[in-house]
Amino acid sequence: MAKATRKQALGRGLSALLKDPENDINSVSDRNADKVVGNIVELDIDTIDVNPFQPRSHFDDESLQELASSINELGVIQPITVRKSEFNKFQLVSGERRFRASKLIGLKTIPAYIRIANDQESLEMALVENIQRKDLDPIEIALSYKRLIDEIGLTQEKLSERVGKKRSTIANYLRLLKLDPIIQTGMRDGFISMGHGRSLVNIAKKEDQINLYEKIVKNNLSVRETEQLVKQYHEGPTQKISSNRSSLKSEIIRSGTKHLKEYLSANIVVNSKETGKGKISIPFHSEEDFQRLKKLITGE
Repeated sequence: MAKATRKQALGRGLSALLKDPENDINSVSDRNADKVVGNIVELDIDTIDVNPFQPRSHFDDESLQELASSINELGVIQPITVRKSEFNKFQLVSGERRFRASKLIGLKTIPAYIRIANDQESLEMALVENIQRKDLDPIEIALSYKRLIDEIGLTQEKLSERVGKKRSTIANYLRLLKLDPIIQTGMRDGFISMGHGRSLVNIAKKEDQINLYEKIVKNNLSVRETEQLVKQYHEGPTQKISSNRSSLKSEIIRSGTKHLKEYLSANIVVNSKETGKGKISIPFHSEEDFQRLKKLITGE
């Protein structure tokens, strides 16, 4: 406890140092820079501005409130990271959720790591650090990759090294930006997954993308079923996607039959009609085989 109190007191002492005009620190070579840069400092929340380079555009109110409650009980466990912008003014590099949650409960100060960086370095730091987060949606990640390429000038090879991802992974994310904005929004809202998006991006016409997207959502199609749907689209480009319901149902039944055969290890027979009705026949070869199938089907 004494160690934590000493660390907090040190942070507050450094905060006072930053408020002294005679000790204004603008580069790592300035006097006392080694005492501040890279250290945890208790900063007044009012001196911190949000980062205009933040790749996250959506903050869930419920999860933010939960974080605020946790901070109210335990304090800010992981400091935010800021860069010095001018005298006693700072800009967020990472940790905006912690910053917002702390403001929600009325905290006056917040622990922060201080960095000294220009706008380009700040953009790169913010994007790279945020890409590593687990809770960004695929479109947010894709947009972050695009900004690193467009605004920082990184090649896909350099970007791969910087974020620790394979180049093919980065390329797959970037391709999602070719989807119609309606589909991108659907992915961000969780109606479809990245796997669905990767299938749909193989369709050039945005109108047809949307037609298939609506079918996927309406029929709750899996990624595998979506891949089959896209395959059908390419094999029969003259057919209207909206009138292909029976073909889609047939493919779903074929795919489902294969799964059942694999799961039951039995040569099942499925007969289906255009109405969607049908019959499943499951052969067995002995009482033991019947008991095995019964246990797999009923769980008893």
